[in-house]
Amino acid sequence: MKVDEATVHRIARLARIKVTAEEARGLEKELTGILDWVKMLDEVDTRNVEPMTRVVPIVLRQRIDTVTDGEIARDVTANAPKVEDHFFVVPKVVE
Repeated sequence: MKVDEATVHRIARLARIKVTAEEARGLEKELTGILDWVKMLDEVDTRNVEPMTRVVPIVLRQRIDTVTDGEIARDVTANAPKVEDHFFVVPKVVE
């Protein structure tokens, strides 16, 4: 795929990067080369390859999903200016 100068400037604008005309000419060749290399990946036959998340097969440990308060409510609210029944007390902001 050929990348032209207008496309480079558009990509730069979207990325919020300031690019001069001279830099854009250099980036044309660089981006075209990258996209040509990515295009070569289309030639690889991946029909018999299973999708994977890592190179080494790993089974992730799982924990029981239980909801607790951590039993440290007093410690959590210790430095609060106002507390009531282990809850932060804040000024009313909605009428």
